[in-house]
Amino acid sequence: MLAARTYFNIRTRTLQNRNHTRVLQKLSSVLNAATNRSYASPPERGNKAVLITGCDSGFGFSLAKNLHSKGFTVFAGCLLKDKGHAGVKELDQIKSDRMITVQLNVVKQEEVEKAVEIIKENLKDPEKGLWGLVNNAGISTFGEVEFTSMETYKEVADVNLWGTVRTTKACLPLIRRAKGRVVNISSMLGRMANPARSPYCITKFGVEAFSDCLRYEMHPLGVKVSVVEPGNFIVATDLYSPEKIKAIAEKMWNDLPEIVKNDYGRKYFDEKIARMNTYCNSGSADTAPVINDVTHALTAATPYTRYNPMDYYWWLRMQVMTHLPGAISDKIYIH
Repeated sequence: MLAARTYFNIRTRTLQNRNHTRVLQKLSSVLNAATNRSYASPPERGNKAVLITGCDSGFGFSLAKNLHSKGFTVFAGCLLKDKGHAGVKELDQIKSDRMITVQLNVVKQEEVEKAVEIIKENLKDPEKGLWGLVNNAGISTFGEVEFTSMETYKEVADVNLWGTVRTTKACLPLIRRAKGRVVNISSMLGRMANPARSPYCITKFGVEAFSDCLRYEMHPLGVKVSVVEPGNFIVATDLYSPEKIKAIAEKMWNDLPEIVKNDYGRKYFDEKIARMNTYCNSGSADTAPVINDVTHALTAATPYTRYNPMDYYWWLRMQVMTHLPGAISDKIYIH
C-alpha cells in the first residue's frame, strides 16, 4: 500500500512538472513573439478601409488624418457633421475619395445602421469586408457618487459602453469578412478606479471586459481585437474646459437633494471641483503616442492585446493598483 502511494505521488509530481514545463514553454514562445512585433505591409491605395467614431476632434480627428496619409480609406464618423462642425469641415476639405465623413451618433441605432450602409456603398468590394473599426467616440464627466445623478450615469454609459457595443455589432459582419481589426479606446481608468470619476470608470471597465470577450470569440475567425488605454490626455481631447467644468458643477450642486448639500457642505463640494480643475489642466497635449498605438494595432502583423500610451507615473500607478493587494495600493493612494 505504501509503495503504491509512493508511486502515485511520484507519478503525480511528474505529470505536474510536465504540465509546468509546457506552460513555461508556451509562455516563452509568447514572450518571444511579443518582443518581435512587426508591421504589416503598408496598405495599397484604397485597399484597407476603416471606420473611426468620434472624429469631430481629439484622438479621432488626428487618427483620421494620420490613417488617410498612410493610404487607408477612412470613414470618419462625426457626431456634429449635420451641425457643420469645424473639425468635420477640415476633414472634408481634404477632398479625397479616401476620406469620407459620416454623420454618426453612436447612441442612435438608426445612425449606426445608416453609417454601415454608407460604408457598403463606398467599399470597392463589400464582399471583402471592412478592415478596421476604431471605437473612439466617448464622453466624460466627474463627481462623487452622491453628487452624480442617475441620468448622468446613463448618459455616459450610452456613449462609452453601449455605443461601443452597438457600433461593433453592426460592423462585425464586414470585419469578419476581411479578417480585420477592432480597436477599442478605453482608458487607464478602465483598469483602475479613481475618486469622483465613477461614471467614466464604470464604462471603461465595461469596454475592457467587452473587448476581452470579443477577442476570445473572434480569435478563431481571424479577427484581432486590441484595447488602447490612454493616460491623461485631457488637454488634448477637448473633454473639458474651465467653462464646461463650472457649468457641470453648478448644475450638479443645484440638482442635489438638500440632505446631501447639508451633509457635505458647499466648501467640501468646491474643494472637489477645484481639484478637478487642476487635473484638467494637466496631462499631455501631444496625441502622437495614442495615434501611433492605434495605427500599430491596425497594421501590425501581430498587434498587442493592450497598449498603454501614458506617462510613466500613471503606468506605474496602474501596475500597483492592478497587480498588488488592494490594502497596499489603498495605503499609497488613498489620502
